[in-house]
Amino acid sequence: MHDVAAAVLACVCEALDRTAAEVEGQPGCPCRACVVAGAPAFDQCEDPCSGEPGGQLTVNVERVWPSSSFPEEDRDVRGVKGCAPVPTLAAELVITLLRCAPMQDEGGCPPSCEELEAAARIVHVDAVTILSALQCCLPTTAGRRGRRYVMGRTRILTPEGGCMGVEARVTVALPGICCPDGEVSP
Repeated sequence: MHDVAAAVLACVCEALDRTAAEVEGQPGCPCRACVVAGAPAFDQCEDPCSGEPGGQLTVNVERVWPSSSFPEEDRDVRGVKGCAPVPTLAAELVITLLRCAPMQDEGGCPPSCEELEAAARIVHVDAVTILSALQCCLPTTAGRRGRRYVMGRTRILTPEGGCMGVEARVTVALPGICCPDGEVSP
């Protein structure tokens, strides 16, 4: 599960850098990019490497469930005795990209429409880049046979704590849980 999350992080980061090279004014992958446990805090929009607006890219596992028919949740009653293997696990990954939001100036004036539009453009390009990266990268994360996945919703994150950005969700199929050697399923 962690390996898939790390592969998704690397893929999205590479896609953001490619897009930055092609789209004038578009920032690339933030230097703060990591797999995290749980939802990220909206507190790191400024790039800690340079002090410049850069953002934060995270991937976290939202939830995991057994699935006999991916991506549906398995509701079968399992083993009263012995090991009852689960054929597939489904994991919902959340990709969160935060960028600095335009803020009011020292005099308390709100950001200009031009600043708001420029920030919106960056977030919109980020959203399309993330979706494209997931669709191109996920099939390659499980060898020759590919990985099964279901795209979830993508939403624009409104300013909070000086950050705004994109949250994309994807559910991926993972190998099931096997019984240890010597145990037999009933």
